[in-house]
Amino acid sequence: MSTNKTAQNSTQNNSNVHITFIGGGNMGRALISGLLASGFKPNQISVVESNTATALKLHEDFGVQRIAALEQIALDFSKNNVLVMAIKPQDFNVVAKGLASKLKHASAPGPLILSIAAGIRLKDMSRWLDHTRCVRAMPNTPALIGKGITGLFADAAVNQSDRALAEAICNAVGQAVWVSEEKLMDAVTAVSGSGPAYVFAFLEAMQSAGEKLGLDAKTARKLAYATLEGATQLAHNSDEHAGVLRERVTSKGGTTAVALDVMKQQGWHEILEKAIDAASQRGKAMGDELGQD
Repeated sequence: MSTNKTAQNSTQNNSNVHITFIGGGNMGRALISGLLASGFKPNQISVVESNTATALKLHEDFGVQRIAALEQIALDFSKNNVLVMAIKPQDFNVVAKGLASKLKHASAPGPLILSIAAGIRLKDMSRWLDHTRCVRAMPNTPALIGKGITGLFADAAVNQSDRALAEAICNAVGQAVWVSEEKLMDAVTAVSGSGPAYVFAFLEAMQSAGEKLGLDAKTARKLAYATLEGATQLAHNSDEHAGVLRERVTSKGGTTAVALDVMKQQGWHEILEKAIDAASQRGKAMGDELGQD
């Protein structure tokens, strides 16, 4: 399906949706830009942002409604409302408790809550908001250029229509995957949420190695970045396991084999697995800490 037709379908299917962003930082901005590109209209989006300069910039760039403070939110319950919690995890508790009274309406369902705050669990989110129509999301920073991937989890209180809407919002900045258990969100955080940093560290090392071998910084950077991008696209376009692709590049006794032998001797595979496991454990600990109140 063409991009234009996809955008038209998005507009038709979600024409009664109104999305209010709680927080207009980098990820909120990326989502707003992606939603508008996918067919949502500026009048379907509001942003609660206390930083005047940030709020003004969002309004100027996208035409969305500015709301200066939580107290000024007035939900139109004739709409299918979505609140995207694009705030720091440590602020979630206070903000959620401040929102709780605004989510209730005598004859209409409360809004769908989509949280992109790392580590905040559904049970704590629901408790602070006094609300069960909640979805937990873990995007990553490539969302800033429309290349993100988001892990999603919701419990039985969220129906298929709400799941589809949450997924559509996240797909506006890349793609999304659902996990079957909330504890797996810690793995999502460790693999893809933190993952860009591992890739950047790898790029740093490749460029540094090139420079030490005599390449100038500009050339070493270009070689490293283009190699990573090309190899990733090659893997994406192949049905083969990455291990098979690796073997195809590796001639016995050649330069690649020697390099991979050194990496194996240094235990790089195990190091990366341990690093990702440590990130997952830290994600679990953060959830425990953030949910104490």
